[in-house]
Amino acid sequence: MTETLSTATDVEVSRLTGHIGAEIRGVDAGAPLGDATVAAIRKALLEHKVVFLRAQRLDYDSQVAFAGRFGELTLGHPIYGGPDGRPHLRAMDSRGEGTRANHWHTDLTYLAKPPSFAFLHNKVCPPVGGDTLWANTAAAYANLPDGLRALADGLRIVHSNDCDYTDDTYSDGGYRTSYLTDIFEAEHPAVRVHPETGERSILIGGFARRAVGFTPQAGRDLIRVLHEYATKPEHTVRWRWQTGDLAIWDNQTTMHYAVHDYGSAHRLGERVTVTGTVPAGVDGRPSEHLRGDVSY
Repeated sequence: MTETLSTATDVEVSRLTGHIGAEIRGVDAGAPLGDATVAAIRKALLEHKVVFLRAQRLDYDSQVAFAGRFGELTLGHPIYGGPDGRPHLRAMDSRGEGTRANHWHTDLTYLAKPPSFAFLHNKVCPPVGGDTLWANTAAAYANLPDGLRALADGLRIVHSNDCDYTDDTYSDGGYRTSYLTDIFEAEHPAVRVHPETGERSILIGGFARRAVGFTPQAGRDLIRVLHEYATKPEHTVRWRWQTGDLAIWDNQTTMHYAVHDYGSAHRLGERVTVTGTVPAGVDGRPSEHLRGDVSY
């Protein structure tokens, strides 16, 4: 039987805000897709940083197949791995350990090679709340004052899974202890150059712990100031989930925040991620692995 492949002409892209976010229509991510369609989605993703597809019916195999068109997939998580038989999956389950990520972060920046793209498919929505926000860190960089931009260009920041993010996210149920069984650290440039677009963006987020060459207090102040610019409302989009929604974001130019305003209601999404490259700064200097198993 001949399969019909979606073509690039099927892809409709609608911007959601002035700086970040777009909704894509006309694509069934669970169906076979032509190269032109995948290229059109990738183009929209690189331009808008996060894109959303409503009403997608995906199981593990079809989600992996779709995400795999964008690059080699990672394991589900560097600490927890993935469920049996589903090694690439990370279940973002409000009833599970350490998945209430109500803290601004870029995924897994305590690794020297964080994921490039993330694909999160919504399975269960709470009746009210549970939105997610994304921030465009490339727009934030472009809008920095000149002096702060020059300072950021030469700044190096150490990211760790033992940080304020960990304290907030893994504060109960004994999850913090299991999360910190292995400590990961990586030193990143505060400003990275995107490997595909050449854009410069701020690389901080909740795993950022200290600035190299500065006292602890001064380093925290620098990180706080950059964070403030990165998360200005003008640089963000807020998505109200519906069951079946698929969000795809460029982890190389965004931070995100899962709003925890739904009490004990159930919220479940399933995420797979694409392997990234080692970030490089404005001066070309790459990130450095400092600590932890790098087999992820």
